Amino acid sequence: MSHKIRQSADHIWMTEPVLFHCNKQTMATNTYQSDDPPDIEAVQAAALKEFHAFRDRLVSAGVNVTTVLGHSDSPDDIFPNWASTHEDGKGGRFIVYYPMLNENRRIERRPEMTALLERQYDVALDMSHYEERDLALESTSALWIDRVHKVAYSSHSARANQDLGREWCAFMGYQFVPFETRNHAGKPVYHTDVMMFIGTEFIGVCLECIVPEDRARVRASLEATGREIIEIKNEQLLDFCGNCLEVVARDGTKKLVMSASAYQAYTDEQKEKFLKYVSEIVYSDLTTIQKYGGGAARCMMMEMF
Repeated sequence: MSHKIRQSADHIWMTEPVLFHCNKQTMATNTYQSDDPPDIEAVQAAALKEFHAFRDRLVSAGVNVTTVLGHSDSPDDIFPNWASTHEDGKGGRFIVYYPMLNENRRIERRPEMTALLERQYDVALDMSHYEERDLALESTSALWIDRVHKVAYSSHSARANQDLGREWCAFMGYQFVPFETRNHAGKPVYHTDVMMFIGTEFIGVCLECIVPEDRARVRASLEATGREIIEIKNEQLLDFCGNCLEVVARDGTKKLVMSASAYQAYTDEQKEKFLKYVSEIVYSDLTTIQKYGGGAARCMMMEMF
């Protein structure tokens, strides 16, 4: 019996931070981070308050959320992008583990975390051994997965090795669509999920930040899916407009999740386009997490298929 592959999940994993602050190790590639103030305990307190409010906002919107507790030596474990879960189309479910670029991100893949996941999922692919060669492919942050059409989009950066992307696609039976980007600082967008997202019937994407020689090819691939393309401006990336995720609530309705800064930066016209396809835009204030972590709503959610 075949099962229809879904684009969006109805269950989210979130990691509650124990000592969130600016991760110095990731600053070389993440131009959206700011240095810590003298009092990092105040940063943790503010981030924890934002985390709880965001989680509660998701739950009140009808989204199933599993929360696990992070660790004091992992400043970025609020962003669980070291694994991804999948449906095989036959009723089975599996997990993939990924290599992380920075050492204090590699330890986020703790035995107690993997043991919890492996109670529900079979391990199909473990790419974490590439960390020994300092190669990274940081899960659904590095690969934006069109699960329905089996296409993976990847903005090339130190955290998204293109050879590993091709290996992932060969294993998974996906088409690989790599491309180069330049952000406001002239650097590659460090994670693909900062500049695009794919819903069931729509795609949000900043085509402007894709280098001209790659732009038409990526647009053509996105258009071939039949989804409506809703374009994001370069300057909107600074408010994390590209860092969104469609999720499915318990009643079957679809929600688009983003940060409050993204919601405020979107135009009314853009929001109206999204609301043709989702019943609600769910947003929450993530100011501290965005400032010191350089990531937002999408980065904080691992989809549990």
